[in-house]
Amino acid sequence: MGVTMEKVYSRPKYLKPAAFHYCPGCGHSIVHRLVAEVFEEMDIGERAIGVAPAGCAVLAYNYFDCDFVEGAHGRGAAIATGIKRRFPDAVVFSYQGDGDLAAIGTAETIHAAARGENITIVFVNNGIYGMTGGQMAPTTLLGMKATTAPFGRASVREGYNLDITHLVAEIEGTAFAGRALITSPKEIRKAKKMIAQAFQCQLEKRGFSIVELVCTCPTNWKLSPIASVKYIEEVMAKNYPPGILVERRKIEGEGK
Repeated sequence: MGVTMEKVYSRPKYLKPAAFHYCPGCGHSIVHRLVAEVFEEMDIGERAIGVAPAGCAVLAYNYFDCDFVEGAHGRGAAIATGIKRRFPDAVVFSYQGDGDLAAIGTAETIHAAARGENITIVFVNNGIYGMTGGQMAPTTLLGMKATTAPFGRASVREGYNLDITHLVAEIEGTAFAGRALITSPKEIRKAKKMIAQAFQCQLEKRGFSIVELVCTCPTNWKLSPIASVKYIEEVMAKNYPPGILVERRKIEGEGK
């Protein structure tokens, strides 16, 4: 007698059946799936418009089954702003890494938050430039090695790491800012919940929302995938602690 097994895990509706190009152990593929799952569960995939970044996720449109545009390096928040203002009923998000968002895109990110733009930023932070060869990023921790900081980042030489999500959380136009770790199943479930909260914020027209996902980069960290997860838990989480940084129900000046 055959055994019938219930299928409990399958590809999300808004994730294309394409093989990821990411390195083994990279967190991008997990984040892609989480976003696609949220689209399906919140029934917003048909309204979604994404902005792909420069960097490792430059080919994000190959994986998400929703409308996408390619953004110039760092301009994700600015492009998302234009799309949302033109199509206010769309669910607009920018998918960006730490170099794209927190280096060349610092101004666009901060001023989109200051204006309270009703967009969502999915921010993947692995503390290093991945696609271009492992150079130091604004989020690279003190002591962390990179090709442009071979002896480890030193404050007297390269300055301090930038906690861009904490900075943006202080801006009144930011309605939601959260940070999660892409490590254990427990933490990944928390990450998915935050992503949903950020998109719900946009649906409620409350203003700018951002979710930072602290991810692994085994290739450029020169660590195994397992050791990379341990590094996040023991080192990065102390500098980028997970949790909701801010959740405002109403932005300043709303309704005037």
